[in-house]
Amino acid sequence: MRSEYEKKLTTVEAALKRIRRGGRIFIGSGCAEPGTLTRGLIEHAHFFADNPIIHILTQGEAAYVRPEYADNFRHNAFFIGANVREAVQDGRADYTPIFLSEIPALLTSGPMPLDAALIQVTPPDAQGFCSLGVSVDIVKAATQSARLVIAQVNRLMPRTFGDSFVHISEIDCLIEAEEPLREVRFEAPNAAALEIAGQIGAHVARLVKDGATLQMGIGAIPNAVLSHLHQKNDLGVHTEMFSDGLMELVARGVVNGKRKTLHRQQIVTSFCMGTRALYDWVDENPHVGFYPSDYTNDPGVIRLNDDMVAINSAIAVDLTGQVCADSMGSRFYSGIGGQVDFMRGAAKSKRGRPIIALPSTAQSGKVSRIVAALEEGSGVVTSRGDVHYVVTEYGIASLHGKSVGERARALMEIAHPDFRNELLDAAKERRYVYGDLRRFQGHFYPARLEHTQTFQHPQRGDTAIFFRPIRASDERLLQDFFYSHDEETIRGRYGYYARAMPHQRASDLVQINYRTRLAIVGLIGEPGAEKIVAVGRYEGHAEARVAEVAFVVHEDYRKMGIAQHLLRLLTDAARENGFAGVVAQVLQENAPMRHVFEKVLGRADTTTSIGGEVMLRYQFEDVPFDEPVEAG
Repeated sequence: MRSEYEKKLTTVEAALKRIRRGGRIFIGSGCAEPGTLTRGLIEHAHFFADNPIIHILTQGEAAYVRPEYADNFRHNAFFIGANVREAVQDGRADYTPIFLSEIPALLTSGPMPLDAALIQVTPPDAQGFCSLGVSVDIVKAATQSARLVIAQVNRLMPRTFGDSFVHISEIDCLIEAEEPLREVRFEAPNAAALEIAGQIGAHVARLVKDGATLQMGIGAIPNAVLSHLHQKNDLGVHTEMFSDGLMELVARGVVNGKRKTLHRQQIVTSFCMGTRALYDWVDENPHVGFYPSDYTNDPGVIRLNDDMVAINSAIAVDLTGQVCADSMGSRFYSGIGGQVDFMRGAAKSKRGRPIIALPSTAQSGKVSRIVAALEEGSGVVTSRGDVHYVVTEYGIASLHGKSVGERARALMEIAHPDFRNELLDAAKERRYVYGDLRRFQGHFYPARLEHTQTFQHPQRGDTAIFFRPIRASDERLLQDFFYSHDEETIRGRYGYYARAMPHQRASDLVQINYRTRLAIVGLIGEPGAEKIVAVGRYEGHAEARVAEVAFVVHEDYRKMGIAQHLLRLLTDAARENGFAGVVAQVLQENAPMRHVFEKVLGRADTTTSIGGEVMLRYQFEDVPFDEPVEAG
């Protein structure tokens, strides 16, 4: 084996001279880019003429895209990284849009034959096997299909497991060059971006259940998601890439893969990029498996992971749910990558959740990333039919199975407040939504009121209920809640018997300003399949500084303490919003409702009988009721 190794050992110049003029050259991926060989292309550029260069993403300088090398090289990107973006946008390089799962077949049996593959490997073991280290992705297919394989042997490359090995018999030229792998740190550019990423991460974490298997990219948002998963249990990972943030969750035991249904207890990936600490961590680590992207990104493989959660980002999302992720208008910016692969794989997984997560704005808040329509020339990477959840710092929009009108309302609510009315006007103009929807008011959605509370159900035992302020997009949920009641509940809780809750009435109840009008709903079920089991609301009487409180709990969820919890939430919010007290009208025969008030607030300061109703009045503090509250 040593003899064969020495026979193939050569110089950079001699190896590169064997590449045919005009032949297609592949360069190894990410932080496994063979830097010595890539620099050699420039040093010996006179060897080359019209040689196409392809790769998915590299971290090197990419000098071959400079104008002075236009006669020597022409780059074709499968994914546009920062080092080649200007060249692509200037027309000095090309871009091939393709799913990452399909690139290996393109190289091995498709219309893109390779003359040479420049890769980086570990030194061979006693049996002659070299590891591809931190990037297997499409590199393995390139080594199997290229006429000429030139490998940079680097002792600093981690030896990784999985389907990551290449035998020296498959390599034509070996170049020994020891150099540190490139390191990258994916951090938010400033404190504001970090805070937004954290808010997005907290929302996404709500969609991750114990035992889930995760796919996430690399960047500020994926890092923020990982930082909000410390309280989860038995998570797994099946992804195309990861970075340093994963190591802490493994160390804490949060990620252990115990419940994975595929590759149990193993982190499955295609490549990783990060710091030297990450590279040392994956070195000889049997719990991390590196596999080619036609395996990791195959939707048919991904779906075999139950509870698969795919988290991907985007440049913009329109009001129907179309996702643009690779271009800004007609200017190509990145690529398709593995987004569609994982969105579709997660959608087919049992209890899977495909998620698009993005900040609500770009360009320091000047541009909304939730848009009425994608900019002309923008490519739709993920279709509206593939999108299930969209998350911004303002919350979660569940789109799967929703009408265009429902999607538009849900997406407007997670857009930045500065752009919501502009989006509403556009949605009305396009006939996506009712023309009588009211414009968004100045008060922001009070996300601080969102929380989960566990109650003891007589038959079901512990029952977790998620409470949050009502949203305008809850109109259908509220109607379903109303129609689920029996006649006695409607008369006793609503104060009259009504046979219907039409759009006009429901719309009025969900379009509130969260200060002088507030409603809080209690929900069961997963996001996207939720149903309301309780509603509490107050209507403020500003001139009297009093908030009139009412609440309804579904018949199947009474005697659990839900009504008391809602009353506490409402009275605390009323006090916080400047009201001096609350009032409530209760039917005289409705003893259970009166008991709730007494349990939470004690005996009413005043009680007034009006016909068949009793008016209860509570004052928070020694403040006159006749000082007005500004509606805002």
